[in-house]
Order: sequence, then C-alpha cells, then structure tokens
Amino acid sequence: MGQAHAVKETGLVKGLGLLDATTLVMGSMIGSGVFIVAADIGRQVQSPGLLMLTWITTAVLTMIAALSYGELAAMMPQAGGQYVYLREAFGPLSGFLYGWTFFTVIQTGTIAAVAVAFAKFLGVFAPPVSAQNWLFKIGPVGLNTQMIVAIGVIVFLTWVNTRGLKTGAAVQNVFTIAKIGALVGLIVLGIVLGRRPEAIQANFTDFWRNSGSMWDIVRLVGVAMVGSLFSSDAWNNVTFTAGEIRNPKRDLPLSLAMGVGVVSVIYLLCNLVYLMALPLSGIQGAPEDRVATAVISQIMGPAATQVMAVAVMVSTFGCVNGLVLAGARVYYAMAEDGLFFKAVKRVDPVHHTPVVSLWVQCGWACALTLTGRYSDLLDYVIFAVLLFYVLTIAGLFVLRRKRPEAERPYRAIGYPLLPALYIGAASVIEGLLLIYKPDYTWPGLILVLIGIPVFLVWRGRKRSEA
Repeated sequence: MGQAHAVKETGLVKGLGLLDATTLVMGSMIGSGVFIVAADIGRQVQSPGLLMLTWITTAVLTMIAALSYGELAAMMPQAGGQYVYLREAFGPLSGFLYGWTFFTVIQTGTIAAVAVAFAKFLGVFAPPVSAQNWLFKIGPVGLNTQMIVAIGVIVFLTWVNTRGLKTGAAVQNVFTIAKIGALVGLIVLGIVLGRRPEAIQANFTDFWRNSGSMWDIVRLVGVAMVGSLFSSDAWNNVTFTAGEIRNPKRDLPLSLAMGVGVVSVIYLLCNLVYLMALPLSGIQGAPEDRVATAVISQIMGPAATQVMAVAVMVSTFGCVNGLVLAGARVYYAMAEDGLFFKAVKRVDPVHHTPVVSLWVQCGWACALTLTGRYSDLLDYVIFAVLLFYVLTIAGLFVLRRKRPEAERPYRAIGYPLLPALYIGAASVIEGLLLIYKPDYTWPGLILVLIGIPVFLVWRGRKRSEA
C-alpha cells in the first residue's frame, strides 16, 4: 500500500486494497451503538421478539442496500461515491443536496456523535470528563469537559489523516481488527459464561409479548430502528474513497458485501447474548444504557465497567477515523464540480490527501459537538441518511434505463425485486419517523430543502466564473 503508487492527475493516490476497503466498511459501521442502543430499542418495543426483529430488519435492509450500491460503485469508481451516483442518475441538484446534507448533518453529525460517545466512556476512567462538568454555560449554550475531549479526538484524527492515505488506513485497520476482536470476545463470553436461566425463561417463554397487531409491529419496529440503523450506518463510506482503491471494480462490491455481512451477524449475535444474559427489564434499565457492560458485569464483576469502556473507546476511536478519512472525499468531489469552495479541492502535494477538505469537515464537526446530546444527533442524522439511500437505490433503476450499455463489472443481486423492496420499506420507515419523531425529522427535511437555494447560488457563481 505504498504512498508512491500511481498518483492520478487529481493528486489522490491509489493506495487501498481489499483489506483496507473492508475494514473501512466495518470500522465506519461499528461505533458505540451496538453496546448501548438495545436499551432504548427495548424500551420502545417492550418485547424481546420485536427487539430482535428490529435488528434483523436492519440487517436485511442494510445488506440489500450494500448489494445495490456495489453495482453503482463498480460502474463509477470515482472519488465522492454516493454523491457521484446521485449526480449521474438525477442531475447535479440531487448530487448537491446529498453533499450539502452530508456536510451539514450526515457525516459531520455522525463524527460529532461518535466522538461524544468516546468522551462519555472515557469518563469511566477520568470522572472529570462529564457532560455535567461545565467550564461555562450561558443559557443552553456552553462548554463542558466531554465536549473538549470529543473535539480533541476529531482534531487529532483529522491531523492523522492529513499525513497520507497509508497513515489513515493503517489506523483504520488496527482499530477495526481490535474492535471486531472485542465484540467476538463479548459474544463468546456471553454464550459460554453469561447465560442466565432466569433471563432465558423471562425472555423466550413469551418471546413476542406486547406485539399487538401487524400495524403495531410495523409502527414499533419502524420507529425503534433509528438506533439500529444508526449503529449500522456509514457502510457506504468506502464508496467515497473509490478513486483511491487499486482495483475498485472488484474490491468495492466485495468489501461492501463482506463488511456489511460480518458486522450484521456480529450485531445479531450480540443482541442474542443480551437476551440470554438479562431479562428485558434489565436491558431496558441498564445503567446509562450500557447494556454490554451490564452483561459482562455478571461474568467479571466490577472490572467489567472498565473492560467495556476500553472496548467502546477503541471502537468509537476507529469509527471516527474511518468517518473522517472517507467524508472529506465527498466535499473534494463537490469542489471539483464547482459546487463547493474552490480551495477544498486542493490536494497536499506531499501526502496526496485532500487537506483543506479534511480541515473544513473538522471545523464543522467540532461545532456540532457543542449543539446537543448523542441521541439528538442520532435522530437527526438517520432521517436524512435514509432519504438519500432511497434516492440512490432508485438511481440504480434510472441508470439501468439511461445507460444500458455502461460497463457493469458487478450487477446488483436480486435486481429489481430486492432494490424495490428496500425503497418500499425505507419509505415506510421515513413516514413513521416524520409522524412519531417530528422534532428531529422535520428539521432534517427542511435542511435538505434549504440546499436548493444554496445550489442555485453555487451554480450562479460557477457560471459567472466561466
């Protein structure tokens, strides 16, 4: 993975192999969610069966999306990924609206949320790092020690990724392998030593309790999926780095399928372990929602809190690195199209990284850490994410019709049925979120629409320059 490998005219270096691409998929997906969101999902669905169904539905939909994106990624292996697919399918406005929302909420909001989660678990070892330890506060605005740590992590990992693709990828590989190991350890310990007969009796005797009618199941699972979708998100980040993958036509579809597949299985097994170790009430009422910690506590005693805190810190640190590395490539691609600040397309001549794009992303993500709690950003991000996933997969149909002669080294498995199933299911979830979580979904939708006048301004600037 040498830095000197085939520098393109863009200045970006083709330095990522299949292992790097796969760890980017897995590392970007696994943050803190799998360790904590089962508590909130459990409180919403009030049923062990629906808790598992929420994760199963998420796994199926995410895999369908990944298999669909594989076709687009192999067909258009360019820096910017999903931004490019939307631009080519529906025109520059749709690409810009994705890039605009990606910058303002999706990627930077996720970076902020995961960095805050890192700081939250660091508080286990350093109690002064706390959301309650305010350095100053004026009304709702202020700065606490948790925010300072989160900002420090974002700034440090941005700097690391300015030092070259090889450096960022190496950090990604190490931390992804470490956190996969931690999750496998949790699963094995949970199955071998963590099972409790009383929990198994309580959860599996009446597995589908409180399920209600079919509509109740759809409504409960659809709304509760915010947590599981957030935990499974960012798998598409590998597509943003397509211009830096050595053999993108083969490695992009493969890395998407393998990465999403492995992570989905791990998530399902983790939640099965939770249900074998704790009654549903224990999952719902886990202290500070740290379900994984509560499970390991039964095996290891008080030391479990520190062990799981280390695991989550490793996980979130690696996740932020992957998000930082990949996200900057989208703004770079937008700048190349004249739809973002011209300076953002500048590539460091020594390290071959989009250095300005990285620091612009860093600045906004740091600002977002100051705006609210982890769960606020989570709810806010997922609506916009799903909206563009639906549009991108719809773009698969459009491009099959518009460009039937285009080279497609890989074709989406199950087309047209599976992509159509994803579009239908995700659209239902979007509708449910608009109805039942309006405080965060409507502002997210409005933010997307604000991008329209912003696009007109950028396009006007581009034309005047031309």
